[in-house]
Amino acid sequence: MIKVMFVCLGNICRSPMAEFVLKELVRRKGREDEFYIESSATSTEEIGNDVHYGTISKLNSVGIPVEERRAKKLTKKDYEEFDYIIAMEESNIRNIIRIVGEDSENKVYKLLDFSNNSRDIADPWYTGNFDKTYEDILEGCKAFLTSIENKR
Repeated sequence: MIKVMFVCLGNICRSPMAEFVLKELVRRKGREDEFYIESSATSTEEIGNDVHYGTISKLNSVGIPVEERRAKKLTKKDYEEFDYIIAMEESNIRNIIRIVGEDSENKVYKLLDFSNNSRDIADPWYTGNFDKTYEDILEGCKAFLTSIENKR
């Protein structure tokens, strides 16, 4: 089982979007039993809140199911349990390391580092552009899956 944890600042926009996008991509490939996918935050600002309505709206518009969930914070234990801790931007990585300590097992990545165009994924909480966020996350999730498939 490949265990993937997506991480952003609040766990209501980007990381749950990535969680649901990757779940749908692996479902379409008939590989959902090979993956365990979650998401979490590096801050406590949104803990307990549901997915942002902009994320829900965007995913609904492209036919990706959204499960009800509550924002939660990344823990040191998550580092031990997950194979991949995937951040949306560089500042998330710094915050992840503050939470888990060092990345001694090389599990921490930025999502778009798997693509041919490494960059941060802008936070739609600030930009309001959930379409762009979705495009970047879809690109990153597809590239991540390709990376996994190339390791088989």
